[in-house]
Amino acid sequence: MKLARRMDSFEESATMEIGGKITRLNAQGRDIISFAAGEPDFDTPDFIKQAAVNAINKGFNKYTPVAGNDAIKTAIIEFTQKTLGVTYAKNEVIVSLGAKHSLYNISQALFDEWDEVIIFSPYWVSYPNQVLLAGAKPVFVNCDAKNGFMPDIDDLKKKITPATKAIILNSPCNPTGAVYSNEIIRKIAEIAVEDDIILISDEIYDAIVYDGARPLSPVQLGDDVKKQTILVNGFSKTFSMTGWRLGYSLASADVTTAMVKIQSQSTSNPVTPMQYAAVEALKDLSFLAPRLEEFRKRRDVIVKALNSLDGVKCTTPTGAFYVFPDFSGWIGKKIDGEEIKDSASLANLLIEKAEIGPVPGAAFGAENHLRFSYALSEKQITEGMRRLSAFAAKLTD
Repeated sequence: MKLARRMDSFEESATMEIGGKITRLNAQGRDIISFAAGEPDFDTPDFIKQAAVNAINKGFNKYTPVAGNDAIKTAIIEFTQKTLGVTYAKNEVIVSLGAKHSLYNISQALFDEWDEVIIFSPYWVSYPNQVLLAGAKPVFVNCDAKNGFMPDIDDLKKKITPATKAIILNSPCNPTGAVYSNEIIRKIAEIAVEDDIILISDEIYDAIVYDGARPLSPVQLGDDVKKQTILVNGFSKTFSMTGWRLGYSLASADVTTAMVKIQSQSTSNPVTPMQYAAVEALKDLSFLAPRLEEFRKRRDVIVKALNSLDGVKCTTPTGAFYVFPDFSGWIGKKIDGEEIKDSASLANLLIEKAEIGPVPGAAFGAENHLRFSYALSEKQITEGMRRLSAFAAKLTD
């Protein structure tokens, strides 16, 4: 059977691929510790689960409007006003099946062939693939680890052309955990307004921050920037609702209308009972503080362990729940006669020989790096780092 030509233009999600491989191996009796998952190990708070049960029992199980019901739109608008101090109208809100779905809707609504979309590298694995799927061209701007993975503004300016349609922002960032400085966000916003470039701000990790970090959303920089910005967020990370598949975007009415049109012909409305549960979720974040403290402790454990290894450098992230260490010192070395050629071969060797599973940095646009999630217990992290250290001790030139 002949597949569509577009299938040659993009790849399967590397995080999903690695996670699936580890799941299959563990089902065969292995004991591989997965550092691949981009989801909190904490369960969904009980009050949110109960709200979903209540909705089901009350018969809220039918279709809703494509963009979500009135209650969830109102809750999102009120939450955004409270947290960011910015107001949206109901026709500027669309609720989708996760933030990834929101981003897909955006790419399909905005990008044409020959458009260029700027993506800061390292990047979340789906950004370039969604751009390619829309027929557009991803253009990468470097974020060097030496500068805390902050975007290089000079490089950004050089990459802008008449074909530049949008810039994708992700702060806090997956995979680096970097929280972009206010100065960087302002400079990017100024460029976007001056050159009439759309800003797509993926803020899914905005509440998961440490050490006093406070992410700045472009929409907080005034009406001129807000008009240029599409804000994306969701419930998976902050509320531990990954499997519930609920995200949303906030944008001008014309863009939102286009996204609703696309969603109406693909998935229709987000899952109805989950919408009612999300309304309750947005009312109470009191559960979050102790979880953030636990994440911070885990971060400190894994960063210390990684930096204790010869040939490994790991910056300390201030957001999300990932570390993105540089393993350049291990490239070219061997273990049991097998050479470490790149991040993919290193990740596979770690799965097979150390029974730990990170994601190769190449999938995020940063060869020689690996992404480790620390959204797993401190006991698992400690054991995983012990296995990594034992692996390191066997390396030869």
